Amino acid sequence: MKTQIDHLVVMASSLDVGVQWCQDTLGITPAAGGEHEKYGTHNRLFKIATPNYPLAYFEIIAINPDAVIPKRSQVPRWFDMDDVSLQKAIQQGPRLIHFVSSTDDIKTARHQLRSQGIERGQVVHASRKSSKGTLNWQITVRDDGERLFNGTLPTLIQWGKPDSAEPLRLHPRNSLPRSGVTLQSLTVSHPSATKLQAAYESIGLQGVSVQAGDANIVATLQTPKGLVQLQSMGL
Repeated sequence: MKTQIDHLVVMASSLDVGVQWCQDTLGITPAAGGEHEKYGTHNRLFKIATPNYPLAYFEIIAINPDAVIPKRSQVPRWFDMDDVSLQKAIQQGPRLIHFVSSTDDIKTARHQLRSQGIERGQVVHASRKSSKGTLNWQITVRDDGERLFNGTLPTLIQWGKPDSAEPLRLHPRNSLPRSGVTLQSLTVSHPSATKLQAAYESIGLQGVSVQAGDANIVATLQTPKGLVQLQSMGL
């Protein structure tokens, strides 16, 4: 089982706010993304891949005010996006809240976490339209939408349909142009660092440093504005 950083997640109060923040903070304009009809969210994306993080891209996500979800189909949004305290915090500005890890065996990875008493959530099939065709993936989403460990335990994703011969063919890293921003390192800290480290090891996650301390995610990025650090600060 191979698991690696797939993308960073920054939540914004709106996509317009997120785009302006990206321009001001990182010095670039993110590319178009898409809509997630099931959760009523939409995003903007850009590539941050390097040889050490070959799949890495950056997602700015926000609740889509124009989304209409029938009451019978409503479920809690992923990434804790319905959490009142998180929504209040991002009114002060977009914030790094989470990261997603790509695995080639999402069912086994989920089982490994469950064996340690961690319920990462059901494996949900999702998709969105892209310029290259329909992008399909499987992703773990808890029924309550929680991220767990203050966002430091990644959501798991497996690209493509379960029987896909080329699961990464439509991965965002293949369609996004170079952005001028690259991921240099990702470090997490948490009071339960020992348990978190064991969870990482059980799914074969590489490329993320774990430290004991207050809950935080620190992403170091090389940008047109120089070296920039984004932090979740326990959000």
